[in-house]
Amino acid sequence: MMKKIVNLVILVPLGIVLIVLSVANRQSVSLALNPFQPEDQLLSVAAPFFVFLFLAFLLGLFAGSLATWWSQGKYRKRAKRESRSAMRWQAEADQHKKRAEQIAGQGLAQLPSK
Repeated sequence: MMKKIVNLVILVPLGIVLIVLSVANRQSVSLALNPFQPEDQLLSVAAPFFVFLFLAFLLGLFAGSLATWWSQGKYRKRAKRESRSAMRWQAEADQHKKRAEQIAGQGLAQLPSK
């Protein structure tokens, strides 16, 4: 519930800001990829300014996600190692339980009946 409220508090205003920016920046601009000859038409892209705003936003989102994923790699590695260890311990415990049941079953069979 709290996560939904936080998402609404952050995402709704962000969405409103992006919509307002896209409506206000509809004029066409040229992005020159050649810094030495900006008038070169081969290495330039013309599009409405809000397209570049959205692309910059998505690039930042992707870069942040990648950085977070990269920095949390040691925790994922540790969780995987701990999971394997827990599975081994569980398998060993199951083997001991089966062995204890076998011994208990043999012990009951050897008890003298009255």
